[in-house]
Amino acid sequence: MRFSQISFSKWHALGNSYLLVERADLGRPVEPDDARRLCDVRYGIGADGVLEVVSAEGASAEVAIWNPDGSPAEFSGNGTRIAAVWLARRGGNREVAVTISGREYRATTRGTEIELEIGPVEVHAPEAIDLGEERIELTRVSVGNPHAVVQREIDRDELLRLGPLIERHGRFADRTNVQLVAVEGRHDVSALVWERGAGETSASGSSAVAVAAAAIANGWCESPVAVHMPGGDLGVTLDGANRATLTGPAEPICTGQTVA
Repeated sequence: MRFSQISFSKWHALGNSYLLVERADLGRPVEPDDARRLCDVRYGIGADGVLEVVSAEGASAEVAIWNPDGSPAEFSGNGTRIAAVWLARRGGNREVAVTISGREYRATTRGTEIELEIGPVEVHAPEAIDLGEERIELTRVSVGNPHAVVQREIDRDELLRLGPLIERHGRFADRTNVQLVAVEGRHDVSALVWERGAGETSASGSSAVAVAAAAIANGWCESPVAVHMPGGDLGVTLDGANRATLTGPAEPICTGQTVA
């Protein structure tokens, strides 16, 4: 890291933690090594990702998202909700807009609860991939970032085994997020999440949307869908045009400075 000191705030959304830094404070764009160092629990602060506020004015902000391995993330439902709460508190606005990867997301905040308009979600027909001698059926979903939803008895050992294999399978040119899903009812599913570039996570906003969208498209569930993850629950609503709204909490943990 080339900077000597940087201010940050640490947040979490159902245990999925992010460090928020402002480019204006840093004096330059965040680089992959910065993200890796900041997220490392031994040599940095420790987090599941970095939210880089590229610019912010009034009720609008542009944010870049970094995975802990230093790779950029096209989108994060939890990260975007965190950025929305930060922006709302910064300017005293209840309704804000956060731009990620050129796409604007509007959010309404109610304390630490955020309703985020995700927009259109693309769900593909179920398909199968080969993992050695094993064949896995999955549903690909795009929520601004890629997902592979697998209906299967949810088991952590299975997540740790299948997650990295599916993430890096040749079917996914840019790797993918992975979810193991068990249907609990017409409006309820349980899920375990393997995040691209991060590994096992307690909860994921974009994964919740992907899971709900796949469940509805495959006839497992009806909207709205409550997605239950180890870190807590997120609510997902999809309309007739497959536009999604994600609702759930995001809370601050601490603020501070780090020296490199």
